[in-house]
Amino acid sequence: MSRQIAEPEMSVAEAYRVDEQIGFLLRQANQRHVAIFAARMGDKLTTMQWSALIKLREIQPSSQNQLGREIAMDAATTKGVIDRLVARGYVSTSPDPEDGRRVILSLTDAGDEAVRRNIASARTVTEETLAPLNADERSILLDLIRKLC
Repeated sequence: MSRQIAEPEMSVAEAYRVDEQIGFLLRQANQRHVAIFAARMGDKLTTMQWSALIKLREIQPSSQNQLGREIAMDAATTKGVIDRLVARGYVSTSPDPEDGRRVILSLTDAGDEAVRRNIASARTVTEETLAPLNADERSILLDLIRKLC
């Protein structure tokens, strides 16, 4: 008569491996992307500054709150990003004539030139970030990430 020896059950903590979790993997992918971005983009722009500039170019003039919503940034982060872009001369602010509490943003000529100077680099960053994937995998990945957002 053979006896089966029961293996001890793993505790929940033992069964959970952080390096197999979506948050961990997304953070690693983001760190890789940010490193590529920092190496390729000019003007010492951060990913958030670039997002603000390129989206503002598309929708300007825009309130600061609207821009933040468009690029998925909370109000405090948006304000900090815009303050830095204003200090660099890339964005101008003016009071909203209809609501004095609201700030209206526009790209300056220097901001528009920064976008033009860096658009090819931005495309290269995307290409390099996705380089390990073939065309079908890229499409699937982007579709799946959009579903998560």
